[in-house]
Amino acid sequence: MFQLKTNFPENFLWGGATAANQLEGASDVGGKGLSVSDVYIFDENIPKEHWSDQWHMMTHRQVEEAQNPSSEKYYPKRQGIDFYHNYKEDIALFAEMGFKCYRMSLAWTRIFPNGDELEPNEEGLAFYDRVFDELNKHGIEPIVSLSHYEMPLYLVTEYGGWVNRKVIDFYVRFATTVFNRYKDKVKYWITFNEINCVKHHPYVSVGIIEENHPHIEQAKYQGAHHQFVASALAIKACKEINPEAKVGCMISYQLLVPYSCNPDDIQATVENQRTSLFFSDVQARGYYPSYTARMFAEKNVVLEIEPEDEQIMREYPVDYVSFSYYMSSAISAHPEKLEGAVGNLITGGIKNPYLPTSEWGWQVDPKGLRTALNQLYDRYQKPLFIAENGLGAVDTIEPGDIIQDDYRISYLRDHIKQIKEAISDGVDVFGYTSWGCIDMVSASTNQMSKRYGYIYVDQDDRGRGTKRRIKKKSFDWYKKVIASNGEQLG
Repeated sequence: MFQLKTNFPENFLWGGATAANQLEGASDVGGKGLSVSDVYIFDENIPKEHWSDQWHMMTHRQVEEAQNPSSEKYYPKRQGIDFYHNYKEDIALFAEMGFKCYRMSLAWTRIFPNGDELEPNEEGLAFYDRVFDELNKHGIEPIVSLSHYEMPLYLVTEYGGWVNRKVIDFYVRFATTVFNRYKDKVKYWITFNEINCVKHHPYVSVGIIEENHPHIEQAKYQGAHHQFVASALAIKACKEINPEAKVGCMISYQLLVPYSCNPDDIQATVENQRTSLFFSDVQARGYYPSYTARMFAEKNVVLEIEPEDEQIMREYPVDYVSFSYYMSSAISAHPEKLEGAVGNLITGGIKNPYLPTSEWGWQVDPKGLRTALNQLYDRYQKPLFIAENGLGAVDTIEPGDIIQDDYRISYLRDHIKQIKEAISDGVDVFGYTSWGCIDMVSASTNQMSKRYGYIYVDQDDRGRGTKRRIKKKSFDWYKKVIASNGEQLG
């Protein structure tokens, strides 16, 4: 009855993760439209500490200029790493590592360029047919995010983003189209990438331009509500098309811990953590949690909810919960008195003196992943999937195309060890995809030099280079990890 699990499951899904907007490129090929991510620029003349400012505060002027074909700004995500034309080579490299799965996203704008069309773009659908066929040829299971920071820009400029209820129907049409098209090629789906990150960057999450918004909190949560409804409707459609398919949610999970045993710090931690878990609470349980009323009252949020919304959400919760994990953060009720952590994923966290800090200010906490897995499994009792985990760093090429990324190996090794511990704790976790398995444009800073991959791409922050793919030391290391099913960590 009680059997201790000491190994990864035999069918554990090892792989890597990317996002269409960061690697595909070919933004002007195959009828693709502009997405919200195509608006981000990279300018080396801006001080490095401000590279991610636009990630948190999009302006009307920047959106307007991005639609000007004559703009001289550099938009890195329009170029990506040209996966569009190199997908066969890249997937072959994933297969050489032994990937069991590949977490990817669809560019909504390849299939519905503006988002509100009645009929899909066949060229876009055919491209993903080719990608899925290539993955199948190598025995790699696709895990597909429907929306990963790439909603059509037209839905922002003409409809106001997800605050407009009409976007639900546009999303469901998109989802139903791809469920039908790929029903024999895709088993695992994720409705929205890091849905809780609307808290930090609502423009790219729900299509709200933050600049001078009169009631940003109201807009964030109204947009999130419409995404909850859209997710439930998408799950309904998916189950009707392919009852065997599995549909999950995804949150960004930054484990929060009290800075001290002061009761005020403990309560502040609970309240801060709830602001992230709120989103998975709704999608995994199918209803708004009991703490919602107070949280909304304190934010002065009053949702517009249609009578049928609550029923569809309750009837169609997700099958599994996926999440990204990079770091933890300490929380204090009085952060102004303490040294803050400066990592670009951290919002208001306090520096934890017990943890090392990465090049980008992240507080590296492998044991926090074990804690996170236990917390989420205890809370939802649904299978878990680690959709993102990894270390961004500047890599140096030595003579002979040697890239000694031992720092990346160390980070990943320490986290994988903690996944195994969580499995022994009784957590049902069925897969792990490290983030950025091939170098690509950074989501938040739009640079190339912040690299996560096992595969180096010869391209600089301005998009210059041969785009040649080069294996790093971590490539062979991860290959051995997968071949041994997590037993040989080096």
